[in-house]
Amino acid sequence: MAAMRDVVFVDGVRTPFGRAGEKGMYWGTRADDLAVKALQGLIERNPDLPLDRIDDVGIAATTQQGDQGLTLGRTVSILAGIPLTVPGFALDRMCAGAMTVASFMGAAIGAGQYDVAIAGGVEHMGRHPIGFDADPNPRFVAEKMVSADALNMGVTAERLHDRFPQLTKERADRFGMLSQQKVQAAYDRGDIQADLVPVAFRTPEGWGLATEDEGRRPETTMEGLAGLKTPFRPHGRVTAGTSSPLTDGATVSLLAGADTAKELGLTAKMRLVGFGFAGVQPEVMGLGPVPSTEKALRRAGLTIDDIGLFELNEAFAVQVLSFTDHFGISDDDPRVNPWGGAIAFGHPLAASGVRLMIQLARQFEQRPDVRYGLTAMCVGLGQGGSMIWENPHFDGKRKRK
Repeated sequence: MAAMRDVVFVDGVRTPFGRAGEKGMYWGTRADDLAVKALQGLIERNPDLPLDRIDDVGIAATTQQGDQGLTLGRTVSILAGIPLTVPGFALDRMCAGAMTVASFMGAAIGAGQYDVAIAGGVEHMGRHPIGFDADPNPRFVAEKMVSADALNMGVTAERLHDRFPQLTKERADRFGMLSQQKVQAAYDRGDIQADLVPVAFRTPEGWGLATEDEGRRPETTMEGLAGLKTPFRPHGRVTAGTSSPLTDGATVSLLAGADTAKELGLTAKMRLVGFGFAGVQPEVMGLGPVPSTEKALRRAGLTIDDIGLFELNEAFAVQVLSFTDHFGISDDDPRVNPWGGAIAFGHPLAASGVRLMIQLARQFEQRPDVRYGLTAMCVGLGQGGSMIWENPHFDGKRKRK
């Protein structure tokens, strides 16, 4: 059996994320067109990539219907101008859709079955709300396999507050406020814009151009957060200020074997070390990244102390805090989401996993003192996904000032 090849993350881009709903900038834009625009942007940024060398295109979506259905990987590939000889597929693992595609593509490349692959995701939550037209099997509730409200992500977040009293509303509020501030600071430094593909959109007032994420609220204060309603439970602790908003957007990434990347003159931004997926009780789905990270670390022969940067999807503030508390990481640890997260950027479900990778890759460029980074996220119905990456710019002699 041939030895496993090194797998590298060559590049990744995304559309700006828009607020879902009639007032959002993408309300009149097709879901598949968002993915096409992102893929075209990736191709334009990598002109040395022979398109016929792409082995597969995988585009994830959670609600696969209408303009977000019809085997997105194939349709988006064709619309983006990739040769018809290149196949494509769609995948659903709810929030971890794009992460799962990237993991599977990485495994195929590592095993020598693929050389180059595209992995991404799209979610138009305005046109396709989560769970829309779904028909959960009645046995789930009738046989008490899961709670009737286990599909309500906000309720599962409230349960984390219940299970871990030390995860107070004040801690969650502060986390949410800091996420907004860190995202705005990253924008002010120009750290985010380089990986955004502008998208033209049409509204009743005319045409516009999306160049930034629409849902940011840098003016957020603790006082303002304290007064917000708790929509998931009377007198609860989860609010809009500590939750990721409903969002439209698309992400895509380019993965390759390290040898193939070198052959084609493509520069590697990260090396895939390993990944893990795990399941937990659906009622506390936010705990999913804990066992998936433990699994990924164990397989890689690493510990949590080896991780120098964390890109954790902020489905809810309490969800990230449950992860950091488990691993003994403080709320203000600078390794965690240094550029903020989904509470400010938004969380277009299946697309978010690649956003985490895009940001980690950009941070690696600035942090040669960091060797390993982690991208991780919770997943609906009680799952977690984690991927460990190595920084090709790592210099063990460099120390963070």
